[in-house]
Amino acid sequence: MEKQTEKQLKKNLGISTAMATVVGCVIGSGVFFKPQAMYTATGGEPGLAIFAWILTGLVCICAAMTFAEIAILIPKTGGMVAYLEEVFGKKVGYLGGWTQVVLFYPAMISALAVAFAQQAALFIGDGYKVPLAIAAIILIIILNSLGSAIGGGVQILFTVCKLIPLFLLMIFGLLKGSGENPVFSPMLADGLNPFLVLGQLMVAVLFAFEGWTNVGAIAGEMKNPGRDLPIAIIGGVSIITAIYFVINLAYLWVLPASEMASLDAPASAVAIALFGNAGGKLVSFGIMISAFGACNGFVLSGSRVAYILAEEGSLPFSKKLSYLNRSQVPVNSIILVGGIGCLFAISGQFNLLTDLAVFSCWTFYTLTFIAVMVYRRQRPDLKRVYSVPLYPVVPLIAILSGIYVVLSQIFLSGPTSRIMAIGSILVTLAGLPVYLLVEKYQH
Repeated sequence: MEKQTEKQLKKNLGISTAMATVVGCVIGSGVFFKPQAMYTATGGEPGLAIFAWILTGLVCICAAMTFAEIAILIPKTGGMVAYLEEVFGKKVGYLGGWTQVVLFYPAMISALAVAFAQQAALFIGDGYKVPLAIAAIILIIILNSLGSAIGGGVQILFTVCKLIPLFLLMIFGLLKGSGENPVFSPMLADGLNPFLVLGQLMVAVLFAFEGWTNVGAIAGEMKNPGRDLPIAIIGGVSIITAIYFVINLAYLWVLPASEMASLDAPASAVAIALFGNAGGKLVSFGIMISAFGACNGFVLSGSRVAYILAEEGSLPFSKKLSYLNRSQVPVNSIILVGGIGCLFAISGQFNLLTDLAVFSCWTFYTLTFIAVMVYRRQRPDLKRVYSVPLYPVVPLIAILSGIYVVLSQIFLSGPTSRIMAIGSILVTLAGLPVYLLVEKYQH
């Protein structure tokens, strides 16, 4: 079944699309909105927040280096689902895929579409947020249904376009900003617990990094995954880490952390300070492009997870969901993931959707990092064209970081985040009866 899948899906995606999927999915909205929440957590002081961007970036690079090993050894469409199934069995792989298909990808797609619509309101007025968010998702569904090359082309185009306002802010912020605001100190406002605040900051930054694993889901359509995957994953995350650090430095070069703590969109405020009101609208348009491109990346890779589960017969209506159209793309799986995203978008709640999505997937990210070490014991005979550097230190950093993210959402966060975590767990467990019913029906 898996061999047939790999033969049917066209291998026409190169390293440019893979890199664009990593960078395009990650740089969506976090870099524009998260500084406000971070400086609020630090009491308006910059030091610990800047440290958190660097520290969490390094953690994500360790995670990327770990993820790359198993992604190359098991270069199948579906990404994490295939890895977990191979190492831990079909039920674990299924639950990972189930959670992605019904919760993670649709929630991220809808959240990014809502962010796109929120910024568009600056140009067309309020009152159209939900319809515009749904319309954006429908447009992306249509584009991806025309073929993986077209969906990948859209990803490359919007990745390039979204980097333009980012680089404008970085360059002109550092050149024209006063540079008089503190950057690395004070670390934290008086009376705040640095360990508790650092946990909040890392969770916020990890949302800004969300999406780098998506390239694994399209590995089955890559021309040379053994060569291109580690470059795309590690290179993409390294580029993103550098961009995030420099742009946050540029923000502080223009506006103090205490002021950004009170701003919903600090990037727009920085642009207005640099370029006037026209600059604010320019950045808002850039945020629209960024969110749309990230949304496209989640539809592109999320639909492949649904497809591989359907190809294995693990989802209801699997025959229909595994159907490939004339362009050799899983059009019904694209419609499924995007359609659930449209339903989620009706809520119009950006933070609610992202909190739910991020927690739901980090449990399975951590299992994937563990799978790298387990697979070495299970299959020591396999030739590893790429191995995690500094093994086992790097995988252990990734694993411990993942455990911390999951536990901090349950035990160290506020009541709303705790409710979201419990909701994610319940949705994940709901996949078990679905799995058992589908298995029973098939046999």
